[in-house]
Amino acid sequence: MSQAILALSAAVTNKQAAIMATVVEIKGASPAKVGAQIVLLEDGTNAGTVGGGKLEAAILKDAQTALVNGLPKLTHYALTEEGQDSIGTLCGGAVSVFIQPFLPPPQLIIVGGGHIGYPLKLMGEVAGFDVILVDVEPGRANIPELGSVQLTTDTFIVLITTDHVSDEAALRQVISSQVRYIGMIGSRHKCQTILEHLRTDGFTEDALARVYAPIGLDLGGTTPQEIAVAILAEVIAVQRGKDRSVNPLRGVEPQSQ
Repeated sequence: MSQAILALSAAVTNKQAAIMATVVEIKGASPAKVGAQIVLLEDGTNAGTVGGGKLEAAILKDAQTALVNGLPKLTHYALTEEGQDSIGTLCGGAVSVFIQPFLPPPQLIIVGGGHIGYPLKLMGEVAGFDVILVDVEPGRANIPELGSVQLTTDTFIVLITTDHVSDEAALRQVISSQVRYIGMIGSRHKCQTILEHLRTDGFTEDALARVYAPIGLDLGGTTPQEIAVAILAEVIAVQRGKDRSVNPLRGVEPQSQ
């Protein structure tokens, strides 16, 4: 098995981003061969080869772009000094390369299980999220279990514990992180009270504005399963770039808070 395939397999197993670049077509003279592969890992290292030199450098540069935007692309390289797609070499041939991202699934962290958390976990998994359920003992002013979870720019956090003390404690732990989404369950009064506590303690308005509270799109449902659907719908809306003005995130007020 090639070094590129081995590196890609390890990255996928460890839920790390990787980009596979495969030479799919060659015209004329080229240092690359059809089927040659190179993998770019999220830490900047690579494995395999597509011929080295300026061609490989150009391919890795485009792979880096794919690592950022997550989009597959068929790229063309002219092995000439000038002209369209030129990379500044004298071979005179042309190479086509398919660049394929392999990205870990988005992470959905549910803080608090219970009657809403468990159906949300099942729905989140079906929707393609890597779901982590963090059970919380009611009334705790800190959530040490959150400390063992790696938070990334592709993490979505749902705070649905059974009491406001735990919700506030969890919010304080994650509000300054790089996560894509933070949603907190509860009545409007409860949510505003918690946000005011954080405001008093010096959290900025920009930080507080990141919090979706009350949580969930206003779908009109009141059962735990319906509320879970409303929460997941909001998470997906944020994931797909729908902002609050397009999808009013008015929230569902659960009976338990």
